Amino acid sequence: MQDYKKIDYPRNKDVVLRYIPGHFVTPHSHVNYYMDLANMKARQREARATGEEMAEMYYTSTIVDTVLCLEGMEVIGAYLANKLTKAGVLSKNAHQTMYIASPEYDTVGQIIFRENTLPMVRGKNVLILIASATTGTTLAKAVDSVTYYGGEVIGISAIFSAASKVMGLPINALYTTADLPDYKSYPAEVCPLCKERVKVDAICNGFGYSPL
Repeated sequence: MQDYKKIDYPRNKDVVLRYIPGHFVTPHSHVNYYMDLANMKARQREARATGEEMAEMYYTSTIVDTVLCLEGMEVIGAYLANKLTKAGVLSKNAHQTMYIASPEYDTVGQIIFRENTLPMVRGKNVLILIASATTGTTLAKAVDSVTYYGGEVIGISAIFSAASKVMGLPINALYTTADLPDYKSYPAEVCPLCKERVKVDAICNGFGYSPL
């Protein structure tokens, strides 16, 4: 794997997007950049900075009850919720604080909520967080699940997103393809890198990568 390149976030030096150019296979597409968001999700200072920057997109929201964290975004989600609470964004939960929820997946990859976690979604205003979004497939499943279980999605946020909307809902992202104009995503069956026999560097998902 090559050395990382990086893009600093204009408003906060502790928010840094690290990426590697190459040929990468994700669960839903082939891409020419791998976004390594591990430090942003796990380092306390970076996670706090990232969560607080994401929170600024929702200061005008009146109610956020639950932050649903996909792809290991729980630490960032907690800092985001803390910042929103301090900014006066309310929760209609009885305890007047926000839930930080993690998904559970069934055997076909659908998000499910059990009896003890269902109250975090049913009748709640849910903000969905994801590390990166390329095709929007994972986010669409999350929106479907929240709606199925009786919640309402009031916002979607990503650290990086190549998509601007999913199911009619805008994706609020700290970084977009405006920051990486040559970012490309291809369906596996028509990937030009594969056709040119460019070696696959790694298989990756929202949690990390495995070099080949």
